[in-house]
Amino acid sequence: MINQHHTSIISNKAELGSNITIGPYCIINENVKIGNNVNLKAHIYIDGNTTIGNNCTFYPYCSIGSSPQDLKYKGEKSMLKIGNNNIFREYVTANPGTIGGGLETIIGNDCLFMISSHIAHDCKIGNNVIMVNNASLAGHVLIEDYAIMGAMSGAHQFCRIGKHSMIGGLSGVDSDIIPYGTVIGNRAYLSGLNIIGLKRRGFSKPIIQGLRKAYGLLFSSHEGTFSERVKEVSEEFTNNEPVKEIVNFLKSEKSRSICKPKDAN
Repeated sequence: MINQHHTSIISNKAELGSNITIGPYCIINENVKIGNNVNLKAHIYIDGNTTIGNNCTFYPYCSIGSSPQDLKYKGEKSMLKIGNNNIFREYVTANPGTIGGGLETIIGNDCLFMISSHIAHDCKIGNNVIMVNNASLAGHVLIEDYAIMGAMSGAHQFCRIGKHSMIGGLSGVDSDIIPYGTVIGNRAYLSGLNIIGLKRRGFSKPIIQGLRKAYGLLFSSHEGTFSERVKEVSEEFTNNEPVKEIVNFLKSEKSRSICKPKDAN
């Protein structure tokens, strides 16, 4: 069953699930696939090879699946894949991928995109991510689970934002952010761990204490090189899964530098 307002225009080639509400002045073009229990409030534009999962809600003036804002894009077939239980508030924009990023932009489940946030081409967004008002991603950005981008923050192309991290409002991210870290600043620097977020999500006191100690060894110590300190932390905290995730993040392939505290070496 589809509850469609008479002013909306839906291509007969679009694939729609059940129990969908389509409010006034929405446009759904061909090649769009929408799951079940999706609510389009009003004035929603959905284009391209866009797939939307179940239980998603779109507020007025969202533009979803329009061509990438990349001058190298020449109309090749690319995808925007959106998971389940996501909320897109007013004026959110999301673009599909390009050849340079595997032709896919992917959004996970249970995310909240607040007013005027932007997801550019070839971004990969995990689950339970929050982008606050006017937060923006350039192309090829990776955001892992439970990360939060503050209001009017932005991420440079090819940055990685680790899980459970927190980006302060008005911050400009041009380096990779470790999992569980917090960053602030016009050119964002690492300001500590997201302790409040960890407590809210039920991380135990010993785990948090281990994270604090590992963070101190990595970024507060001035002994040895950074690579040597990463090796030391990886050997000392073999039973602390979040610390292991930070180490793996630091060791994994990257195209940008690691965001560090102002006085770190």
